[in-house]
Amino acid sequence: MRDVLRSGYWQSLVHLAWMCLFSSLPNGGAKVLEKTFEEWMRYRDECLRRMASEPYPAGLFCNRTFDMYACWPDGSPGTAVNVSCPFYLPWFEKVKHGLVSRRCGTDGQWVTVNGSQPWRDYSQCEEEMESTGRTGEGARRLMVSFKVLYTVGYALSLLTLVSALLVLTVFRKLRCTRNYIHANLFASFGLRATSVMVKDALLEKRWGMELVQVADWEALLSHEAALGCRAAQVLMQYCILANHYWFLVEAVYLYKLLIGAVFSEKNYYRLYLYLGWGTPVVFVVPWMAAKYLKENAECWALNENMAYWWIIRIPILLASLINLLIFMRILKVILAKLRANQKGYADYKLRLAKATLTLIPLFGIHEVVFIFATDEQTTGILRYIKVFFTLFLNSFQGFLVAVLYCFANKEVKSEMKKKWQLWKLDHPALCCAQ
Repeated sequence: MRDVLRSGYWQSLVHLAWMCLFSSLPNGGAKVLEKTFEEWMRYRDECLRRMASEPYPAGLFCNRTFDMYACWPDGSPGTAVNVSCPFYLPWFEKVKHGLVSRRCGTDGQWVTVNGSQPWRDYSQCEEEMESTGRTGEGARRLMVSFKVLYTVGYALSLLTLVSALLVLTVFRKLRCTRNYIHANLFASFGLRATSVMVKDALLEKRWGMELVQVADWEALLSHEAALGCRAAQVLMQYCILANHYWFLVEAVYLYKLLIGAVFSEKNYYRLYLYLGWGTPVVFVVPWMAAKYLKENAECWALNENMAYWWIIRIPILLASLINLLIFMRILKVILAKLRANQKGYADYKLRLAKATLTLIPLFGIHEVVFIFATDEQTTGILRYIKVFFTLFLNSFQGFLVAVLYCFANKEVKSEMKKKWQLWKLDHPALCCAQ
């Protein structure tokens, strides 16, 4: 029985969990899984009662069984046994006329895969995603591909961001307000990448556990088991907000430089710190309170009441819109100065402007395009398109920021070249060994 539980739970219920998390079900997530588990328990109990009450046939046959997915009657050797799709499936209404199939071998044993796992064909019981014709298993594979994509993006971003922070920290000549602001932006992206990977690791540990007993599934659905995941979710939301507000700081600082405003960089830097790291707290704390009091389920990633979702989204959209307005204003200032043919115009300002003007559309456009297209409101192929672009842009943004603000910067390259030349002079034996 233990082997059946291992293979059955792992293959069917964990498969079902993936389907619930990534399907187009309107009430997805924890509530669906909890209700599904309750229905599964009812289905199992009915099956066990039926198996205990029905008489056994004579001769050779495959034993009646409940394989944790469906209830199977006794089977005749060398035949296929078909039963209706189990009623506990959340999308049962769509597949209620479908069948799940197993084969009874000529030796009176159910056909297995790799000698232990039960073979079954449940293709008619899979949910077909709206507008795509893609089955739940296909959708799961697609989401796994997306996960690989953004994991690579965040890992690459984290590596380049840490390297960029080290460069700005090690070289003394690069220590100025402008680069301090860059460093804070790098830190916010690094924390965001870390929080996403930590959250994924917690989810992998949680959903990847081997479910041996019913108690394991109950523990999986308990609120206590989700605490670490919720903490990572809170950190991630904070870092997303910090990303946008530190980039707003970048845009404000550049605008002040371009218009030639006279200001105390030391005093303004304190304000920038409050804006970049403090503003997210103002919105994350009430969002946490709303989630804890009203939607305290799973990892706080689902939005059943959109009012709570807007607590986080409004400040992000506000920062993006302000950035776009500054973007247009900066363009106007630069064009005016170029028309005036100001030869003495600081080259570093133009370089900084070019980097910032490259990044502002990257930060703002997809936020505005998908302003009302939430995961809960988009279905079919539109949802996959939205998820792909959002995950791709979000995961690789840190890499682009580090490259444009650090590694492509002439001052940084000049300092690194000087250090390299000095190192070669100090270590002539190593450099000239060849």
